[in-house]
Amino acid sequence: MTQQHLTILTGASRGMGLAMAQQLLAAGHRLLCLSRNANPALASPACDQWTVDLAEPAPVAARLAEWLAAQAMPASATLINNAGLIPAIAPVGDIAASDLARAMRVDLEAPMLLTGAFLRATAAWAVPRKALNISSGLGRRAMASQAAYCAAKAGMDHFTRSVALEEALAPNGAKLCSLAPGVIDTDMQVQLRSADSAAFPDIGNFIGMKEKGQLSSPQDAAAKVLGYLARPDFGANPVADVRDQ
Repeated sequence: MTQQHLTILTGASRGMGLAMAQQLLAAGHRLLCLSRNANPALASPACDQWTVDLAEPAPVAARLAEWLAAQAMPASATLINNAGLIPAIAPVGDIAASDLARAMRVDLEAPMLLTGAFLRATAAWAVPRKALNISSGLGRRAMASQAAYCAAKAGMDHFTRSVALEEALAPNGAKLCSLAPGVIDTDMQVQLRSADSAAFPDIGNFIGMKEKGQLSSPQDAAAKVLGYLARPDFGANPVADVRDQ
């Protein structure tokens, strides 16, 4: 039996995550999708869907490690940390502490724990291994009323840099990249455009990008991200932008 490429994908139930999952299935990959909700559009013998809450990432990471330990070695193994959320769009002092904590757990703690579990569980697999963390331009540029999201994505970038250095020293070390996917027409963009303008000084920029047709569709963005993942030099730059040449 031919070995399949295995991809673990978070946030696969909608938006760019759903588009990536569909494109990976069409390419013959085996998928494990981790999302708050399952999506019937992904129903396939090649796709397992776990409904999980990444705001409680420790048990999810433990379950992933156990599941990977039971798998036969695939042709390749890839983890894509795509799930993310933003809390209320407001100055940090106006956001409930519980909402800030939840956002940081989903946006940063979960990718860290899942990456650790993935690398440990697949360390002995003599196949290509990759970890792709979906970052954002806001991890590299500060924005008012986006402190939690900016901090989480900046942390993801630096986490990826550090782990890439570790994996470079390991036998068959994994390749890692924290990748900004561009500006995509998703529910998160709707949330940003619907914010209170008094609390979000940059709202006009997001409304303008929508009006000028400057947002990528989830399908186009997914194709670009997966194209970057397939590049032979993936991981050469651990913090990158999908528009990099």
